[in-house]
Amino acid sequence: MEIRKSHRLAIGGKDILVYISPNPDSPIIYLHTFEEEGTQVYFGVREMYARWQTLCPEFTLAAVSGLSWNHDMSPWDAPAIAGKDTPCTGGANAYLRMLTEEMIPAVEELVPGKVLWRGLAGYSLAGLFALYAPYRTDIFHRIASASGSFWFPGFQEYVFDNEMKAAPEAVYLSLGNKECRTRNPYLRTVQERTEKIAAYYGEKGIDTIYELNPGNHFQDTALRMASGIAWILNR
Repeated sequence: MEIRKSHRLAIGGKDILVYISPNPDSPIIYLHTFEEEGTQVYFGVREMYARWQTLCPEFTLAAVSGLSWNHDMSPWDAPAIAGKDTPCTGGANAYLRMLTEEMIPAVEELVPGKVLWRGLAGYSLAGLFALYAPYRTDIFHRIASASGSFWFPGFQEYVFDNEMKAAPEAVYLSLGNKECRTRNPYLRTVQERTEKIAAYYGEKGIDTIYELNPGNHFQDTALRMASGIAWILNR
């Protein structure tokens, strides 16, 4: 695999690993990670195109880690969904301001030329955040949400009752086929809610795909995220 130029930034207590496109005027995708899996996802995308025997479009990936996960990625407060879990404390709006006002300008100073388009990607709660962000800002053009936490209380209703600042060109949604097979009253709704959201965006004329993958929430996480990014790159 070809070595790619990378750079690290530290902003607001977050770490940003940037794999920089060698070409000017390329797309850039912002990925929020739980366990610093940005490198695995980046090369996973490129390996996917190699298996397809197709040239991978050049793109910049900015992978953000060091997040306060249940705060930064949650749009509003929500209780813990199981005994040992941590409640969500609704910090997404504040984090999104930092992302758009501080992090994105710093990242994009590193890339050659202009940004062709911006994508936003994430897994689990970061997948929820990826779909929430277009309701608060118009700067993201394509969305990839893998195993998005659409069980989140009130989120489906929010999607149906509010308008995005600007509709994305493309939305990728995926889920594991075992994720809803649980007694947890929140998690068992996730497949139904994801399917309804996917259908809703399709009806609104947004280029939308919904993929059901084998396994539970924790299976092949980097591969699933790479699949979503590969799809939005190919639109």
